[in-house]
Amino acid sequence: MKKLLYYGLALFTIAVDQLMKWLIVQYMDVAESIEVIQGFFYLTSHRNSGAAFGMLQGQMWLFYIVTVIVAVFIIYYLHRYGMQSKWYGIPLALILGGALGNFIDRVLFGEVVDFFNVYIFSYNYPIFNIADSALVTGVFMLIVKMAADDWKEKRKEKHG
Repeated sequence: MKKLLYYGLALFTIAVDQLMKWLIVQYMDVAESIEVIQGFFYLTSHRNSGAAFGMLQGQMWLFYIVTVIVAVFIIYYLHRYGMQSKWYGIPLALILGGALGNFIDRVLFGEVVDFFNVYIFSYNYPIFNIADSALVTGVFMLIVKMAADDWKEKRKEKHG
């Protein structure tokens, strides 16, 4: 049952990500921006042929290899640890969905469609998408869970 939940979450992440990207591509020109919250949040049609923050532009072969390797490891860890704890399963499912959402873009278009554009005071945060958000959320949740487990283990050792 947990497997179904986790793979369902990964598929839902991919589906919502791909739907939003399709809408952006269909209804917005590249570099077109729609103000959602004045001075803070915009939908901006952007393409990224690199990794996070535009690093490694044009290195698609590297992204294909890394994504396949990461997906295999995530699936392995999902089966190994996710079945024991939803606090591992959910983040791993989000990471898997995010990685595959951007992988689909790279395979189909040779670049990733980004559209969330946030300004924090005068800083324009790099434009991102739902897959990126799922990846970051999943990694953050894993870090918190691993830190909590480590803290519990150290506390148990200390107090016997």
